[in-house]
Amino acid sequence: MSGLRLNAAITVDLVVLTVRGDQLQVLLVRRGAAPFKGRWALPGGFVEEREDLATAAARELREETGVAPGGAHLEQLATYGAPGRDPRGRVVSTAYLAFLPDMPQPVAGSDAAAASWVEVEALLGASPTRLAFDHTQILRDGVERARSKLEYTSLAAAFCRPEFTVAELRRIYEAVWGTPLDPRNFHRKVTSAERFIEPVGATTRRVGGRPAQLFRVGGATLLTPPLLRPDRG
Repeated sequence: MSGLRLNAAITVDLVVLTVRGDQLQVLLVRRGAAPFKGRWALPGGFVEEREDLATAAARELREETGVAPGGAHLEQLATYGAPGRDPRGRVVSTAYLAFLPDMPQPVAGSDAAAASWVEVEALLGASPTRLAFDHTQILRDGVERARSKLEYTSLAAAFCRPEFTVAELRRIYEAVWGTPLDPRNFHRKVTSAERFIEPVGATTRRVGGRPAQLFRVGGATLLTPPLLRPDRG
């Protein structure tokens, strides 16, 4: 075996997803410095000497976009270390996936020239926008993780306000999965899933029409039975 050690820099990248205007959107920053100056990228940066990875991810989210991580679901996605992924040298990045409820327009900071929510479809659709580094692949992996999470866990509620209607929850699933869902069938599935959602004893007219019952997320973390995507159910 070789006795040589690999010298590599450590970074974190963030796939921050939200639903705005019934569209799945991701937080991007426009790079203000080389490499890839002027190109859109996922927020992130180098891990400082005394930081763990999760702390670095939270700091980068704050510094580059002005979005505070408090209250967000944040989980480690994957590690990316292919040679040549960064023209500055060997860089290994750990990506994090964050789910946030409807968010205001972010404010760029640090070395980012701009920050914006961008529709995922514009980045991964038929005519994709090319992101810096290998961030298109990281985004693709993050979106697929989010879609799978909505099938088997209660994390769809992380995109919602604390109290929500079934119709509002359905629009989250439609935006993340990228497909329309039958309202009656969806209502039956989410209300029959054990401890997924529970009524709060109040109604709202914010969705228009007749008063709609308000729910909050229940105690379940895994959905029984799962809510499979239409093409997988």
